[in-house]
Amino acid sequence: MKLVLADCRSGLRWDGGHIPGAVHLDPETQLSAPTDDPSVGGRHPLPSPEALAATFGAAGIGDDTFVLAYDVGDGYAARCWWLLRHLGHDACGTFDARSYLGPLVRDVPVVQPTTFTPRPRVDDTIEADELRERLADPTLVLVDARAPERWRGDVEPLDPVAGRIPGARNAFFQEPLPMDLLEAPELAVYCGSGITAAVVVQQLVFFGRPGARLYPGSFSEWCRNPSNPIERGNP
Repeated sequence: MKLVLADCRSGLRWDGGHIPGAVHLDPETQLSAPTDDPSVGGRHPLPSPEALAATFGAAGIGDDTFVLAYDVGDGYAARCWWLLRHLGHDACGTFDARSYLGPLVRDVPVVQPTTFTPRPRVDDTIEADELRERLADPTLVLVDARAPERWRGDVEPLDPVAGRIPGARNAFFQEPLPMDLLEAPELAVYCGSGITAAVVVQQLVFFGRPGARLYPGSFSEWCRNPSNPIERGNP
């Protein structure tokens, strides 16, 4: 099995220097689909399986590749991990490049394109319709990966409405995972636009909850539908 090191930072960070041999997977244009309407799919919609397969193949990621993705603690490496897993490719790990102390380069590596075969999962996402139907369902524990002040609705720097999906628990992606979540019958995770929620899903999977689902559109989609209820304050 070959190794591909994937830099999931912004283009400006990549241009400023990256780990030798790393390929670039742009978080805005390759790990997210373009959108003019965040009310459908949120601010960072999922790319289609076909688009993702083309992106991964062009980066030299094939069916026999282990991907080691890195970012600067903003969740995009976990996004890459989740997207690969979503397409049936489990051979991926992540790390925070802020812990890397080695040399940086600015050259663009020569990549040998390959074929990436998508095998999309159908059991790892949850959508707004199901969430609306199950807001009062105690068997579904909804987890909000945003900072506590955004979960409470004290501030909202990115979306037009502050607050959270009713009943959601807070598990800020930069803090240790609350271990009592592992006892929940079902788990679904969201954030602002589906990026940092992947960090929490990754933690849940590593702690033995492989069935944890992601709400891709997350709060940026939810809050733009006036019929969706919003909760604020401490429960």
